[in-house]
Amino acid sequence: MEFDELVQAVQSLNAEDTFRARLDIAQWRSLGGYLTQHPLRAGELLLRQGEVDRSAYFLGQGSLQVYSDEAAGAGGSRVVLLRPGALVGETGLFAAVPHTANVEAMSACVVWALRLPRFEELCSRMPALALEVLRGAGGVMAARLRAHLMRQAALA
Repeated sequence: MEFDELVQAVQSLNAEDTFRARLDIAQWRSLGGYLTQHPLRAGELLLRQGEVDRSAYFLGQGSLQVYSDEAAGAGGSRVVLLRPGALVGETGLFAAVPHTANVEAMSACVVWALRLPRFEELCSRMPALALEVLRGAGGVMAARLRAHLMRQAALA
């Protein structure tokens, strides 16, 4: 998968929790130098609930399901299905806290990882770009928190 395909997927995704960083193509290309591409097989876990992973992942191809082990039913409960362009694991850029859900490949996938050491390098070399990435990731977290709180309120 080419990096330009990832950029197109991110820019065309239309969801409440879309990564909406204001990056031009040159900034995207600079950011691409800090990402590493990883294939996933269907059924493979990208993130495991309860574990700490200091990386954020952009989904380039395929679909991922996010589910919780603690929800009703033996297999847990699916929270959401993510499509290409989605950002997942964004909390890893902000804090060393355990993930609250599993993220599993529903099909063969390609993800692009932004690992914390590389993000810290980006911060020192291109602080304006790093700040915009944080704004975008923070927006994703805020949208997901809002959706979670609305679901909880609906159940109450």
